[in-house]
Amino acid sequence: MKSPFTGGEVVLKKEEREMTVRKETVKIVYHYFLCVDTKEQFTTDELDQLNYVQAMNIYREKHSFPFPDEIKSIREKYGLSASKMSEVLGFGINMYRNYEAGEMPSASNAKLILLAKDPIQFKTLIERSSVFEGKSLEKILKTVNRKIEEERVYYFEMKMKKYLLGNLIPSKYSGYIKPSLKKLTEMVIFFSQELSPWKTSLNKLLFYSDFLNYRQTGYAISGANYRAINLGPVPINFDSIFEYMVNNKDIKIKYHDFETNFGEQFKSLKDRPFNPEIFTETELKTLNIIAEKFRNIKNTKEIVDISHKEKAWLDNEKKKSLIDYKYSFDLKAV
Repeated sequence: MKSPFTGGEVVLKKEEREMTVRKETVKIVYHYFLCVDTKEQFTTDELDQLNYVQAMNIYREKHSFPFPDEIKSIREKYGLSASKMSEVLGFGINMYRNYEAGEMPSASNAKLILLAKDPIQFKTLIERSSVFEGKSLEKILKTVNRKIEEERVYYFEMKMKKYLLGNLIPSKYSGYIKPSLKKLTEMVIFFSQELSPWKTSLNKLLFYSDFLNYRQTGYAISGANYRAINLGPVPINFDSIFEYMVNNKDIKIKYHDFETNFGEQFKSLKDRPFNPEIFTETELKTLNIIAEKFRNIKNTKEIVDISHKEKAWLDNEKKKSLIDYKYSFDLKAV
């Protein structure tokens, strides 16, 4: 990057600043470039987007507005197009699609979208609307009734996911996406396949992947909540999460009995390969960056020492606190 003013050197800077969202002030980690020669500040489209996403995320969390990935998943659950979903909820024809793309809904529309998340409530919305009739009405009601039954059947599974991942609502501790056990599982498979890491190292690989992706996009990959413990940042309930993956035949763990300690090494299964289809191009690039960065580190102590230099760990280890994803902007190792 060269200065648009002089063609000379620029420095990427970041500082806490206030931004206004719908007449409300929020604080973000603001990013900008500084021209070394003129001391003038400027941004790029990418930095503007990162600053904007941070502000929107903080506002959404505070007011319990649904996030884009949640808005999309609600529609996909019923197999409807964005335009049909807009019609059912009484929005403008392209409004639902715009919300999926990141546009902030109004407070009333946000409540309607969250109402539609419940298939029982959505069934009422369908029945009260005139969008479907005849066979198309029968088809959508059949889908909704199936979802009602599925939610009853999978109630225990949802409780299990909540136990493993914590609060399933997007927040500053999840990188502003809904925590996904599916994505976290694929990340574990990816690193098991690429590096066969020890458990302590794997926890750091997951941390760096989620936090690096947040630094680049304003969103985590898996939405996992991380806690600072004596061995560095780790996903909450990581032992139970890994046990779940083993029982689900997603990965295997090879146990090593050393003279002074006991080691757990993660291995991929031949009949359970990594599935890249659920990740974006940026997320896949992030995973590969982390794999290459730590590929030659074979000593668990080395990667622990690296993580101990991170502000995310230094500021939170004493109280074993959850780690706010804003610390992604202070990463030193990547």
